[in-house]
Order: sequence, then C-alpha cells, then structure tokens
Amino acid sequence: MAFQSYLITLGLLSVSLITTASATTAPMFREAPAFMNGDECTNSSIHVAMTLDANYIRGTIAAVLSILQHSTCPENVVFHFLWSQHDPEIYSSINSTFPYLNFNLYPFDSNRVQDKISKSIRQALDQPLNYARIYLADILPEQVERVIYLDSDLVLVDDITKLWQVDLEDKVLAAPEYCHANFTQYFTPAFWSDPEYANTFEGRTPCYFNTGVMVVDLDKWRQGGYTQKVEAWMIVQKQKRIYHLGSMPPFLLVLAGNIKAVDHRWNQHGLGGDNLEGKCRNLHPGPISLLHWSGKGKPWLRLDSRKPCTVDHLWAPYDLYRSSTHLFE
Repeated sequence: MAFQSYLITLGLLSVSLITTASATTAPMFREAPAFMNGDECTNSSIHVAMTLDANYIRGTIAAVLSILQHSTCPENVVFHFLWSQHDPEIYSSINSTFPYLNFNLYPFDSNRVQDKISKSIRQALDQPLNYARIYLADILPEQVERVIYLDSDLVLVDDITKLWQVDLEDKVLAAPEYCHANFTQYFTPAFWSDPEYANTFEGRTPCYFNTGVMVVDLDKWRQGGYTQKVEAWMIVQKQKRIYHLGSMPPFLLVLAGNIKAVDHRWNQHGLGGDNLEGKCRNLHPGPISLLHWSGKGKPWLRLDSRKPCTVDHLWAPYDLYRSSTHLFE
C-alpha cells in the first residue's frame, strides 16, 4: 500500500513538473496575424531600430504590432533589435508572436558606454541600453543608410511610410521640435555659468526634441563622427554634471537647432507623465500619428494595477500579453 502511494505521489509529481515546464516554455504573448503588402507596394525597405529589454518587451511587442497594423506595406518593414544580453525568452517571444516578422538582432556591448553614464533623476534612464541609440551607425550594417529609431513605450496609429519618406534635406536627423519648451531647464546652472559651455549653441536656435522618435541618416552620422561628439559631452557630464536626464541632453548639445523638424503628430510624447511621479496627462490638441508614453508611467503597468490613465486605453488594443485582463473589461 505504501509502495502504491509512492507511485501515485511520483505520478503527481511528474504531472506537476510537466505542467510547470509547459508553463515556462509557453509564449507569453498571443500570436499576431500575418500582415501582407498592398498591391501598390514596391520592394523598398523601411528600417526601424528598437531596443530589446525584458522590462520593456511588452511595450516593444505592442509597438511592433501597431506599426504592422497601420502600414500599407508591412512586409517592407525591417526591424533591427539591439539587446545588451542574449535572452532566449525574449527571442522566443518575438519569434512566436510575429512568425512572419523580418527582423535582425544585434548585441550591444554595455561596456562601451558603462563608464560614460552619469546618475540621472530616474534609474531607468541610466541603463546602458538606453544609450544604444548613439551607436546605431556603428552597429547596423553599412548598407542600412537610413533608420527610424523608436522607443518601446509608444504605438503608431498611422502609416510609418509617411515618416520614413520625410525629406531630411542636408540634416543628419529629423524629429518633431518643440521650440516653446524652456530649453534652459534641460541643463544645470553649472552649464550656463560656464562661458565656454553656454556658447555651445551660438549660431543656432536650439529647440527641444525627444530622442524616442528619430529619423537618422546613418551615412551622414558616420561621416560627421556624431557618435564621438555625443560621447564627448557625456564625458563632460561625468566631470561637471551639466544636465539631469539620461541620453537626451547630449543629443541636444550636439544637434538642437540643426535638425529637420517634422510635424508634431509624429510624437505625441509625455503620456507617461513626468520623470518623478508619472502623473496622468491628457492628449495635446491636434492630429496624432504616434502616441508616446515617455515619462515614468507606462501604460501596461498602470493597466495591470487597475489604475489606468485615460490615455492608457489607447495603448491597450495593441497589447498581446496573454494574461492581460483589461482586454476583457
């Protein structure tokens, strides 16, 4: 009888182990439908670069779905994902969610930037992968001459082809500009009190732009040595603390006032609130092509906590996470 009980216990244990193994290997996301090109599509590729991180993978999946869903030529979109460490689960999530996705993976060496990062007002901004956008021209193949860089906390509600086709003219970078913003607040008194630093913007009319949505001419970036120019300001920051935020201020120091401005509809940013509390914010007036939850508050976290902001419900339809209960509410 004791032996029979042992067999039953062993059997239950085996079932339990099989169930647990199945649970861990099962994809966390529902499979997205296959999106096909329209009749008018050519073979011209649209290159999109994003980072892959376990903490933001849910946002990345939603962003990719939104791009494909609204694209006239979704099969033309080539995704370039940068990650700081090889994570089989993340790769599996992308592969199983988008079986037809045209994508490439690139390792980003955190050591390349680790000693140049200064502590900012939010820990998430201090992660090495947050600085990977500086090195796109070095990491992506040379045949990729232009790329759209996108953060993982956004969704598109318009055809990405329109953003891809923006005329950069002679500029290295295109992004929405916000010239009404108080530009001085992005830098410390130590910066403005130093005549050499304060004269950085001489001959330019600097305006704030958000580095979470950028169209970059990688050839011009390589030729102009912009990676080294951005890194130089990061080294100054380590010595004198001339700004508070993460990877954005050195971009502003190098390029503000010298980019191609695109319509504000392509970055309805700040939906995640401020960097400290992440309070709810409303949409800005005007047409919208891209919704961006920059700031501390992320839509998937607020929806899961059942304390969503009104704008978070605009992100929810693109959430493919399997255990998302908000989809059924």
